[in-house]
Amino acid sequence: MLRKDLKGIYTIWLRDIKRFFRDRGRIIGATAQPALFLFVLGTGLSSALRFIGGGGSTFLDFIYPGIIGMTVLFTATFSALSIVWDREFGFLKEVLVAPISRTAIVLGKACGGSTQAMLQGLIMLAFAPILGVRLNLVNVMELIALMILMSFALTSFGI
Repeated sequence: MLRKDLKGIYTIWLRDIKRFFRDRGRIIGATAQPALFLFVLGTGLSSALRFIGGGGSTFLDFIYPGIIGMTVLFTATFSALSIVWDREFGFLKEVLVAPISRTAIVLGKACGGSTQAMLQGLIMLAFAPILGVRLNLVNVMELIALMILMSFALTSFGI
């Protein structure tokens, strides 16, 4: 029983990941949205942070972890919408008659969505040195741990 469920979780996860990588527009859109936030908020609020006295940090250092968090939040939330598409096109009906538990189906969808959100967050994290964001190893490890928790929790809420 456990082996079937693990295989079912893996299969549903793999399907979601394949669908994610085939949809180039989704990857570009999820990367362009944070760039837009950085541009809009960065130009308007960066002078205000300097005025307050940012303590040696730039506005980009201040806002970048929040932008990564928003990327993970939106990706995790929208990945849960794939259940609607699965229901619409009959895939959910096919999965529900499979010899795996309902828990395995939910875990497979949650793992798939959280992996997508993690990938988007890691893509944004990879741009940090290019943009001049100062992060040390401890900051990066904390961000990754928070991304893991956030992505799984938010995807699970959506399911």
